[in-house]
Amino acid sequence: MEFLYVLKLIPRLHKEENWTEGDGKIVQRHFERLQKYTESGVVILAGRTLNEEENAFGLVVFEANDEDQARDFMNEDPSVKEGIMTAELYPYKVALLRDEGKK
Repeated sequence: MEFLYVLKLIPRLHKEENWTEGDGKIVQRHFERLQKYTESGVVILAGRTLNEEENAFGLVVFEANDEDQARDFMNEDPSVKEGIMTAELYPYKVALLRDEGKK
């Protein structure tokens, strides 16, 4: 089954001057985890919008056996687990996916 979760920064981090070194380290762990799961085939895609306003968001599309496993996967994301992002889970179905060889 496929799922996606939408990530949003907590309000404190909507302004770059509020970021701490610790926040940056959490984001690094978040990225490294997603990279690992992309390489292993669990994550289909992950990314974020490039705006910095409060309506900015990231998303992760991934595979899981069921909703409980999907929720556990989302909640183990360091950015969620360590409280700098909130996340909402949705069941999802990829309908079309560009072949990377056809760019």
